[in-house]
Amino acid sequence: MAGKVTSYDSDLSFSSNRKIQGFQSASLDTSRFVPLSKAQHELDGSAQAQDQISRCSNKLRSLRPSDSATLKTELNLLFDQLISENYSSSNHDSIHPEVVCEMLMQASHLVPLSQEHLIIKLCQLIHQLLNQLQIIVDEHTLDVLVSYCSRALRTCSSWTHPEVLLALSSLVYGNGSKCQRHLPELLGLSGILVSYGDPGQPDIELRRSAVHCIANLCLSVPGQPYLEEPYKGICYGILLRTLQSPKTPDVEDIVFCTLLQSALKGMQYFLNGGKWKAIPNQDLGTLLAVLKRFMFYGLPGISVEMPQVLYPAPLPQYETISTAKPEPSQDSTVQKKNAGSQQNKKRKSRGKGKKSGAEGKRDAEEGEGDDVSGPLKTAGGGVDQSGWSFGSQSVTGVTPQLYPSWKKGSSDSEFSDPEGGMQSKLRLYQARVRQSALQCFLAVVKCVEKRILYGYWSSFVPDAPGIGGPPPLTLLTIALKDPSPKVRAGSLQVLSALLEGSRQFLSTAEDTSAPRQAFTPFSATLAASVRELHRSLLLALVAESSCQTLTQVLKCLAHLVSNVPYNRLRPGLLSPLWKQIRPYIRHRDVNVRVSCLTLFGALVSTQAPLPEIQLLLQQPGSTSALNTPGIRTPQELSHNWRQPARRDEDASSPGDVEGGPEGPCWLLQLCMSLVTQPREEPYSDSDAGGSSGASLEPSPVRLEALQVLAHLVKGYFSLAQTSLLELGQLSARCLAEQEPSVQLHGAKLLEELGTGIIQQYRADASTPQSAKRLPVCQVVQFWSEVLSGPLISALQNEQHPTLQTSACDTLSSILPQAFSQLPDKTQVLCITILLGLTYSENSLVKAAAVRALGVYILFPCLREDVMFVADTANAILTALDDRSPNVRAKAAWSLGNLTDTLIVNMQSVGLEFQEEFSDMLLLNMLRSATKASGDKDRVKSNAVRALGNLLHFLQPVHLGKPVFEQPLQEAMRALIDTVRGDATMKVRWNACYALGNTFRNRSLPLGSAVWSKEAYSALSYVVTSCKNFKVRIKSAAALSVPSTRDCYGDVHQFAEVWQALAQALEHSEDTEDFLEYRYCASLRSQLCRALLHLLSMCLPDDLPALRSSLSDQSRPVLQGFLVRYLGDKGVALVAGVDGPAGEEAGDYAAPEDGLMVLNETLTRLKGLLGENVLDSGEDLKTVVNFLEDVVRNFEEMKESDSKDSSLMLSTSP
Repeated sequence: MAGKVTSYDSDLSFSSNRKIQGFQSASLDTSRFVPLSKAQHELDGSAQAQDQISRCSNKLRSLRPSDSATLKTELNLLFDQLISENYSSSNHDSIHPEVVCEMLMQASHLVPLSQEHLIIKLCQLIHQLLNQLQIIVDEHTLDVLVSYCSRALRTCSSWTHPEVLLALSSLVYGNGSKCQRHLPELLGLSGILVSYGDPGQPDIELRRSAVHCIANLCLSVPGQPYLEEPYKGICYGILLRTLQSPKTPDVEDIVFCTLLQSALKGMQYFLNGGKWKAIPNQDLGTLLAVLKRFMFYGLPGISVEMPQVLYPAPLPQYETISTAKPEPSQDSTVQKKNAGSQQNKKRKSRGKGKKSGAEGKRDAEEGEGDDVSGPLKTAGGGVDQSGWSFGSQSVTGVTPQLYPSWKKGSSDSEFSDPEGGMQSKLRLYQARVRQSALQCFLAVVKCVEKRILYGYWSSFVPDAPGIGGPPPLTLLTIALKDPSPKVRAGSLQVLSALLEGSRQFLSTAEDTSAPRQAFTPFSATLAASVRELHRSLLLALVAESSCQTLTQVLKCLAHLVSNVPYNRLRPGLLSPLWKQIRPYIRHRDVNVRVSCLTLFGALVSTQAPLPEIQLLLQQPGSTSALNTPGIRTPQELSHNWRQPARRDEDASSPGDVEGGPEGPCWLLQLCMSLVTQPREEPYSDSDAGGSSGASLEPSPVRLEALQVLAHLVKGYFSLAQTSLLELGQLSARCLAEQEPSVQLHGAKLLEELGTGIIQQYRADASTPQSAKRLPVCQVVQFWSEVLSGPLISALQNEQHPTLQTSACDTLSSILPQAFSQLPDKTQVLCITILLGLTYSENSLVKAAAVRALGVYILFPCLREDVMFVADTANAILTALDDRSPNVRAKAAWSLGNLTDTLIVNMQSVGLEFQEEFSDMLLLNMLRSATKASGDKDRVKSNAVRALGNLLHFLQPVHLGKPVFEQPLQEAMRALIDTVRGDATMKVRWNACYALGNTFRNRSLPLGSAVWSKEAYSALSYVVTSCKNFKVRIKSAAALSVPSTRDCYGDVHQFAEVWQALAQALEHSEDTEDFLEYRYCASLRSQLCRALLHLLSMCLPDDLPALRSSLSDQSRPVLQGFLVRYLGDKGVALVAGVDGPAGEEAGDYAAPEDGLMVLNETLTRLKGLLGENVLDSGEDLKTVVNFLEDVVRNFEEMKESDSKDSSLMLSTSP
């Protein structure tokens, strides 16, 4: 079916000379006429066009093919009528694409290929209708009309071919994949488009039309397949050769610019067709070299001789830059004729003082119109041939030679009107080429893997300011030098895309150490590049006056700040940036203000807390941010539109009243004022309709200010805590508003405040963070005010489930110590609402409510309440059966927390809690956790943790009931299968942890049960074969949990466990993953501890198995590891993924405890040796000798270490 698209390429469209009347004649009885409104005008024009197409379509259907002159005359008249209509001047949604397609097909049947003049008009009509009405034709129409155009190209004279190709380009627009039947004829070895689009084609019009057609073939609308191979590669080759071929002398500059623009647009469409694939005919370095060349095409004062290929290298490739004269092909003959007079006038103009205010305003206005201004309008953007503008003019705070050339003045009378018009038009087309090249480069950034693209980093990002010579040609050169604001914005968009997600690449940058003299490491080169990025973007920020481009500068800075490792760089990068961006919070354009706040959000969230940012936040705010010396930009100097706004500025900068860092943070106060205080000054037109209230800031500004507050609270809570109650009131005000987005941001701010308080109380008592803890009474006051406000209403607002979700997260961030001191009715209200929301129809709300209950179940004041635990357990079990994986994952996490609570209560409360807890509920929990252990990994990881806790919690009274027998076996089977399975390492780690937790329950028949042997076998398998050392550590810890020899089963089971541990210790350094080596010491310590634990409880019947592993070549290896373990004063064993830290500590023993265990074991075995046990005498001697050797070697090593230390002390001065 035919359809309409929202955008269409109209570079080569025709324009009609006919005007649609904008006024209607007055009636006879009125004294004056009234002009039609815009909507009435569009409606009238649409009706006229629809009637015109309807009449012509009906007329065409009534005609029959013939050679009569009458038919030719009628067709001429019909085509003229249709072509004369200006379809782009009004809204034509009422014109159905099917009618247009049917009319065009009928017209193609009526026009024979012998009537070339009619063919020309038909092709013009096809192009105009499809282009102006933005129609993509259906497959049948496409097939008919493409066949017609192909026959016309083969049959008709060559003078008709440009128009036919133009119509063909409109037909194939977005339909490349549907032209499979015609592609061999168009793109085959001798295809029409291949021959006409070849760089050797002498007719530039044919070549331009063919390239434009190829470009449209490469385009694919969303949801449609892309052009397939080999035709996709053929198109790429033609487009690349077109871009690589030079301009011949007989081709006009503007025509060549349109050819380049079509080729670049086609390359962009090609790149949008999927991920980049490195194949022989598609070299990325060649494409990047071409794009870099055209990024500077026609830039005043620059002639670029770019290398044919760019190579991935840490250092930039050199390009030849000629600043003495521009490319001859880009200068008109008029320029050469008037060169002398131009130079004289330039000298005169450069002697004049700059009018920065007027120029800045003029550039801002022009930047919102065409791409680049002509010499009759600009301050020299199209005339300045001074290269890099090395001159005497400068702006305060800006390096003179790097001040953008488009900001410099020149005489408006250097060209006559026709000369200036041609020059201006050429500059406009050249700017469009540069803009197309940057858009194409942006497509490259999106389709090529970043790790490959960063190899070309040095070709597009500078690493030095270029002192002593012209700066390198990079994206920042365009941002600083290009006279077109749209091109400058395009370069910043590309740079932002490069910087987005570059954290891993930039993490290697470092310049904190002393510089090396012999060579410069890549980390230092990258750090220099980062510093140059900051410097150049600051220059662009100071010089830019176009609001759209200024927005891009701020966005680019935000991407840069978010990805740079400032903790590895010398401080001082952020202070100048912080100083320069402060005035832009009060900029006249709303988009600039929003981008400025986004940048502030990036500054306070990147690697928080940064000492440099902390100092900047603590600085007192000025009385007027805009009137502070040194923080104003040239465009601010020209016109300060906010001069009367004294009251607002005073309110937003309270630091001068407080007098020091003890007062409120100025940024926090500013953002609060942006959210709550009314605006008193007029804004730009872009603010219209963007405010949630008539007198408040526009909604985007308020929302971004709330986000900055959330980042500030999260990263620098110690600075925000002085305004805790004020922030709570601000959040309450936001929640009380009608706009959902403001309510959502208010709830998010509350959540960050609660999380910040919790982090303070979780910190060590010795840390500075804990010294600044808020008193519990203040926290209680804060939450009392919050919970008595509109938060409860937000929780019950079923019309906005996202707000309910965020409000649930807010409830879960209450400090446990404060929750216990809240009034009882408030506590009950919170719990009741959360329990009710677990039955919400919205999965996001349900998941958030279940998670909040999982937090509450750990509160000391609630976990001993059997009724609350039971209610929470029932809600969680219901959520575990939900259809949403997200709900099940949150429910499994909460179930794990609930079972942790059962274990804590079992140890703190005792049998009283266990007796009150329902056996049936416990059974349901066991069954649900077993079922969830077969779910997806994100559910399974917490389900197995819950199983371990439940099996640990079971008491003899439960195990004696037949109803628990089958669920117990199924639960153990689930854990064993998970340990052996192919789940993620986190899941297997949790399963090993769960088995170790299960082994702590002495009521379980661990040594005699059927599942016991399988559990030990699974752990033995993992400890020797798992690639992940953290899983091995946890499995070894689980094997060392049983406290008696009976728990290990018979002799064969004990021997299997011993041999697995010994083998794992012997091969503890064998790994294919280098990252696992950091866990080697922890693994060896845990294995040694487990082996000593088994030795401490071995019986005479177990000794033969021990002797077999201690009498071969593995004996010295095991002995060496045990001696090293005893000699270590403390190895940091790896803590768990999900398990509580307290329980983790119980899994391990210090080396001093290991030595005590070893001595006790040796004493016990020597006692058996004295009893002369005949059956195991040799085995016993072997084990005793091994242990004695370990003790002796340890004593010798200890004595040697003490001598060495005493020798060092004696020789020290």
